[in-house]
Amino acid sequence: MEKFVLSVLVENHAGVLSRVSGLFSRRGYNIDSLTVCETNVPGQSRMTIVVNGDEYILDQIEKQLSKLVEVISIKHCEKSKTTQREMALIKVSAPGEKRAIITATCEIYRAHIVDVDVDSVIVEATGSEDKIESLIKLLEPFGILEYVKTGLTAMDRGANIM
Repeated sequence: MEKFVLSVLVENHAGVLSRVSGLFSRRGYNIDSLTVCETNVPGQSRMTIVVNGDEYILDQIEKQLSKLVEVISIKHCEKSKTTQREMALIKVSAPGEKRAIITATCEIYRAHIVDVDVDSVIVEATGSEDKIESLIKLLEPFGILEYVKTGLTAMDRGANIM
């Protein structure tokens, strides 16, 4: 199984997300990550969908998506031709004596401490999935209380637009 990233341009109105996710559900495909946001074009949103499968499954998903009236375009985002990032907020146990080490670890990853409490900090990190996972592994010994990730977003490199 391979990971595929699809960038899907859709009409921005109520029910579109439900129809797209319902299509995956009816076909028995799992969505690993889904990010949706309005674009710079009024009335349009971009969905970045990450799925696992093979070339056949990818082809089937693209064909099924293209049948939906609200779908404007679909693009398979190849890792070598796109910039792919995700964002994470990680709440770490941080008693006073551990904060300097946690701060130094965050600096290595260009992560930022965005909230400080008596016994914890919240770290914001942006980057590739591998970078985020690596930071989480380094922070685990301090005690990760919880974390949340946005899911992958992707954009073509250079002057190409969808």
